[in-house]
This record gives sequence, C-alpha cells and structure tokens, in this order.
Amino acid sequence: MNRLRMKFIVLTILGSVFLFSCQSKPVNPPATNTPLSETATPAVPTPTTVPMAVIVNGEGITIAEFQAELKRYQSALGTELATNQKEQVINDLIDQLLLAQAAQKEGFVPDETQVNERVKQVQDQIGGEQALQSWMKQLDYTNEGLRAALSRQIAAAWMRDWIYAQTPKTAEQVHARQILLYQADKATQVLGLLKSGSDFTKLAEQYDPLTYGDLGWFPRGFLLDKNLEDVIFSLSVGSYSDVVQTPAGFHIVQLIERDPNRALEADVYQAMQLLTLQNWLAKQRQDSKIEILTQ
Repeated sequence: MNRLRMKFIVLTILGSVFLFSCQSKPVNPPATNTPLSETATPAVPTPTTVPMAVIVNGEGITIAEFQAELKRYQSALGTELATNQKEQVINDLIDQLLLAQAAQKEGFVPDETQVNERVKQVQDQIGGEQALQSWMKQLDYTNEGLRAALSRQIAAAWMRDWIYAQTPKTAEQVHARQILLYQADKATQVLGLLKSGSDFTKLAEQYDPLTYGDLGWFPRGFLLDKNLEDVIFSLSVGSYSDVVQTPAGFHIVQLIERDPNRALEADVYQAMQLLTLQNWLAKQRQDSKIEILTQ
C-alpha cells in the first residue's frame, strides 16, 4: 500500500479570475441659482442599491460578480454547475476576500505595475488582446472590474504566501507502519496472531509486499483520519494498536520511531502549509461577519 499522504489542493488564487467591482456613492447635483417654479419638484437622485451575493466585513461581492464567476466555472467544466459547486464558488470568493482584506491590514496593496503585469499575463494566456476582450465580453467583465479582480487576487496570493511562511519547518513526528485490512473479522484474526507472538513486520509485508505498510514520518494533523492519528501518537515505540476502523478499512498500526523535533519532508511540509491556511481561514470566518444573500 502506498504511504498515507494527505490529499490536498493548493489554493490557486492567481489561476482564476474573480470580478470585484467598486461601489460608488450617489453624488448630489451641484447647487443652481435658477429659480424653480412653484409647481416644480426638485430632481433628487435616488440612491441605487446594488444587489449583493455576499457581504464580508462590510465589503460586498455583487450578484453580477458572482454570476460572472459561475459562468467562468461552468465554461471551464463544460457543464451545468451542481448546487454544491455553486456553493464552492461563493466560498472561494469569500476566502479570497478574507485574504485580500487581511493583506491590506498587513500593509500590502498591489500597485499599478503589478496589476498591469498580471493583466498582461492573463492576456497572453488567453491568446492576445482581442481574445481577452472577447472573453471579458462573454463573462460580462469590464476593464475596471477585471483590474479590480486581479488586484484582489494579487493581494490574496500575497497573504496566502505570508500564511504559508508561518508554517513551522520542524515538528514532533512519528514513524509508523500498518497492516490494513478490509474485513473486520480478518482484522480481528490478524490481531490475534500478533497477540500470539507473530512478527508485525512479517505480517505487514504479507499484506503489503510493496511498502511493507510503512507510513513514513508525519506530524500531527497530517493524516486524513484524526482518530487513527491520535491512536498512533499515543503508542510507545515498538508497541502496536488494536484494530482501528476508518473509511479506508481496518488498521493495526505499530509505532517504529518518535522524534520530538524533526524536519518536515517536502511533501509533508506542503500539506502542513495548506493545513495552516485552512485553519487560518476557518478562524477568519469565525471572527468575521459574513452574510450570504444568494441561494
């Protein structure tokens, strides 16, 4: 069996285009000295409320912006979006906005040069200026809206990288091996063999000739199943667990080594960076005022 590695998706904020338009306040007309007739009614502009899809800490994402992003997702997938995919779109927009807001608090605001460079990158990726204009028209983007979207993407990516950099490069880690089975009665049988004195390594090799059940080194928070991870970290070196059931099957795990402060391997470090980001976003969502106004 291959080593248990946490499946993760790097947040590719710069790989997508979100539309964020700036709202403007209604402006009263200038005063005039022309007298009004007794029956005339002064023309007073009526403030227009822009329909919002979501409001995050007082900053809104318009329905138009949300619909444009839905079109982009649908175009990329080539099919109608399911309800859960639409929810993912709005959640991605919320996460990006939270990151951009945090970047501004940290003092980072993209300058015109950075935005121009990003516009050029998008233009080159799409196939030139004419192709970009056609693409923008298809998704109802304006030049101002695109630049605002790219500016926020740059800020969000900056904040994402700042959060990644906070991930420690060393951590308490354990080295373990497992015997993974897919029937409860078989797992109970193998546990009985171990308790009768059978060698764990030889049994692990029998059920996994490729890797001998070696899970490698990993820190807390790395495995997909927290209960299994807690069991492993509770073991003493050389001891093995009872049968632990997870969605993957029935595990019997042996602790090989423990290191209180070991450097993270590259793939583990990437997974822990993503976990750091996910935890940060979860905390921001908890501490933020988020109003989802669309279905």
